Amino acid sequence: MSTPTVDEALPASRADPDAERVAAALAADLDDGFAELVRTYQGLVFAVALRTTGHRADAEDLAAEALLRAYRSLADHRATDQGASWLRGLAVRPWLLTIVVNTRRNQVRDAARRPRTDGATLPEEPVPGPSVEERAEHAETTGQLASLLARLPETQRTAVVLRHVTDLPLAEVAEVLGCPVGTAKSHVSRGLARLRTLITDPSGETP
Repeated sequence: MSTPTVDEALPASRADPDAERVAAALAADLDDGFAELVRTYQGLVFAVALRTTGHRADAEDLAAEALLRAYRSLADHRATDQGASWLRGLAVRPWLLTIVVNTRRNQVRDAARRPRTDGATLPEEPVPGPSVEERAEHAETTGQLASLLARLPETQRTAVVLRHVTDLPLAEVAEVLGCPVGTAKSHVSRGLARLRTLITDPSGETP
């Protein structure tokens, strides 16, 4: 059996079918709506956290911190005069994943300032997340991609994860990364190109 290419192993992007329902729930009742948000998006949040951290325990911490920040932000907006209107118009998925990505950036920055002293080290290969594994047609290729994704520069890795692992349209990828669509497309393209190179030559160095 031939080894699938990067493009065959990574799913195509799709629109968010849950955004309107979750936004309406948040506008009607913040606590009940947030519970619905968590039920709907917690798998997606964890998948992004896992693929960007490469370590299950760190991914769990990142997902929990991001959801806490999301609730605080929602509560702050809900308290304003235009809070309910803002919530009804919220593009939930890119808004939530922006919080995940920004929280991760803050963690990386803080870790650079305060190196870990508990003796823990990150594994060379990230632990595969079941919610992502189920979406790949070839399990062995997905495991390989998980390892290779961890070797991409952070921005490229995040762009590829958002676009091709969690199925976000390019416009949403750009919104999450806080850059123009053309720049987001470039990050995705460069990341995919690097993945193809690493599949051909796994010993290659990341530029």
